[in-house]
Amino acid sequence: MSDWLNQTKFIEVIDSAPLVSIDLILLHEKKILLGKRTNRPAQGYWFVPGGRVRKSESLSTAFQRLTLAELGVELDYSQAQLLGAFDHFYSDSVFGESLSTHYVALGMCLNLSRRIEHLPKDQHNSFVWWPVHDALSDPVVHKYTKLYLHKILKDD
Repeated sequence: MSDWLNQTKFIEVIDSAPLVSIDLILLHEKKILLGKRTNRPAQGYWFVPGGRVRKSESLSTAFQRLTLAELGVELDYSQAQLLGAFDHFYSDSVFGESLSTHYVALGMCLNLSRRIEHLPKDQHNSFVWWPVHDALSDPVVHKYTKLYLHKILKDD
């Protein structure tokens, strides 16, 4: 649930417009960090960490806030590479199955010199560093995560 917008207004936003998010594609030695989602949408799938950009929040500020909240460490926006903007369409939302969600997700890729460990478990109940090729072929890795992996491999 959003701590910056009351539930009624947030439902109206989800029902009326796309949400802008930053997805964090973290790579280390040909492995990608994935978390098992605990919340809708994409609940139960392995997905990259990330979250919504708030109104009046710069991308740099949102990136720092999201890395701290999702990873437990604040990373610098200037270190990330934009993979692109991706449409994510879900038949459900954080509020249940009756409300669909559309995200415009900005895929931000970081090649890390070391793994991040001891990750927060607010949005994901566990994390794994997956070999990129294994993640591409596994049915429990979400299709939108696989779009990022295809883009990374194509650009390699």
